Amino acid sequence: MKIGILGLGEGRSTMSAVLKSEKLELKMVCDMNIEMCKHRAEEFNFHNYTTSYQDMLNDAEIDIIAIYTPDHLHAEHVKQALLHGKHVVCTKPFIDDLSKAAELLELVEQSGKKVFVGQSSRFFEPMKKQRKDYEAGLIGDLITVEAYYHADHRWFLEKPWSLQQAFKWLYGGLSHPIDFIRWYLPEIEEVMGYGMLSANGAKGGLKNPDTMHFIFKAKDGRIARVSGCYTGPVQPVNRDSEMSCILRGTEGCSQGDYMDLRYAITDNTGEERIITWEHKLKHYFRFEGKSHHAGEYQNYLEYFADSITEGYTAYPDIKEGIGTIALLQAMDRSLQTGKPVKVDEILTEFNLTVNELSA
Repeated sequence: MKIGILGLGEGRSTMSAVLKSEKLELKMVCDMNIEMCKHRAEEFNFHNYTTSYQDMLNDAEIDIIAIYTPDHLHAEHVKQALLHGKHVVCTKPFIDDLSKAAELLELVEQSGKKVFVGQSSRFFEPMKKQRKDYEAGLIGDLITVEAYYHADHRWFLEKPWSLQQAFKWLYGGLSHPIDFIRWYLPEIEEVMGYGMLSANGAKGGLKNPDTMHFIFKAKDGRIARVSGCYTGPVQPVNRDSEMSCILRGTEGCSQGDYMDLRYAITDNTGEERIITWEHKLKHYFRFEGKSHHAGEYQNYLEYFADSITEGYTAYPDIKEGIGTIALLQAMDRSLQTGKPVKVDEILTEFNLTVNELSA
């Protein structure tokens, strides 16, 4: 399938993913910054670029548009892609304004095109294996989920836009472990959380909390927790992963360690196993350090391409993406009010219902 990429900052990983894939063909890339276009053209030896999104929309050969622009532009860019008959991949968080959700849901229905949210954290090897073992019943019935993302991202404060009032680590970072919670407990009813702006964050110029802890309650009574800390030192990876998802079941427990490519499970036989994927490091991390992880992008782009050709739904789809935004906004409100917030209250404010967002 032929794909166009909009936004070449984060889209760098997507370019690498598509160019390495046997299931996708890169047709065009676009960024409003011509110097960025030229830089990526030289880096990847791919020279079909434009600074006009309309050029990409008008290309009848493009099947999929992958969107990696700033959050506040997602809704309009997704809308235009659907109006021009394209399937859509949009990076997380899906949209930042739930008032646009109903229109996008209607456009998907009218166009018959698919929208997939690039929630990349599901597509690392440990998380894929953890999900497979969970679905096979190796830990029994799920009791609770714990997830966290703790990273020393003080380097991130060098990006001028990270110091703007609009930037929140809640959406930029914590949305990863939140997706783990929703993957296993999709019907979160209520959330309660506390957050603070650390001394390091305040010194660096951040405007919003960089340290947060939340508790969730699902409609069936199960509970979960999530933690995020972003501007302080962290433990070495041999002692503690930057990002993990822990499942506790009636007969076992499992833990997926994200960028460490490590997975541990004590299953219903009592056997303990630890699996690592060092041989796939070059697949996942193709650039300097671990700031870009193109392998997971390739994994989810190929999964989405298969969903189009084979006719199944790729998750997170648009409904799940909107549901996650409603949960994040409930979390945001809890931080501001210091009180528990029901997710349905957020949906009702935007004339959305749980039924509309059910699979």
